[in-house]
Amino acid sequence: MHLCAEAIVLAVRAHGEHGAVVRALTRSDGVQPGYVRGGRSRHLRPVLQPANAILGEWRARTGEQLPALTIEPLHSRAALHGEPLPAAALAWATALTVTALPEAQPYPRLYDALGGVLDAIEAAPAARGWASALVRYELLLLAELGFGLDLTACVVTGAEGDLGFVSPRSGGAVSRGAAYGYEERLFALPAFLTEGGAAEWPDILAGLAITGHFLARDLLTDRRAEPLVARERLVAMLKRAVA
Repeated sequence: MHLCAEAIVLAVRAHGEHGAVVRALTRSDGVQPGYVRGGRSRHLRPVLQPANAILGEWRARTGEQLPALTIEPLHSRAALHGEPLPAAALAWATALTVTALPEAQPYPRLYDALGGVLDAIEAAPAARGWASALVRYELLLLAELGFGLDLTACVVTGAEGDLGFVSPRSGGAVSRGAAYGYEERLFALPAFLTEGGAAEWPDILAGLAITGHFLARDLLTDRRAEPLVARERLVAMLKRAVA
């Protein structure tokens, strides 16, 4: 096995006295694990931060062997780990990705979208500039793994207009007319998820409520539920920032 590719670091775990097992997302080969010799050294620790971009070279004699990984830094977002809100967003986006995706399966759309979210977190002067991108990334990840929401037409009537809610059971949109009398049992559907464009905080928080429900129900279950703590922390911080 020999692979050389640009990648986004997703997770780093200490291995042995000096090494580290790194999982990184590549565009064409999905999540790839590898052992980095000296990965805990003073030189490599700043490079091996979740959300950093690297050029990785994986080598293994057999497909069953954990590959040896050598890296070159391409772009560092390490400074963001010192800022509470961006750090929480980076931690959640990378933890979600490494937990949800199977290894060695290509998800090029997710690779591109994750890079876009990380760039937005880095570039935006305030959280509102990247929070809606994070919601869209969560929706895309659900869809890529077979749990996509249908927000194009009312799940009750089939109508494509006046969509205002999402069913927590089916993940389908519900028109305002069909939802009459049942609004409290449904999620409010923010316009930016169907019409695009910028979003204000009430819509962003509504979007996070929708994606959080389906991520917890369909993807991050049982032993994979641990990253939801990072999401709860991020959402709580965003709500405090809004208040």
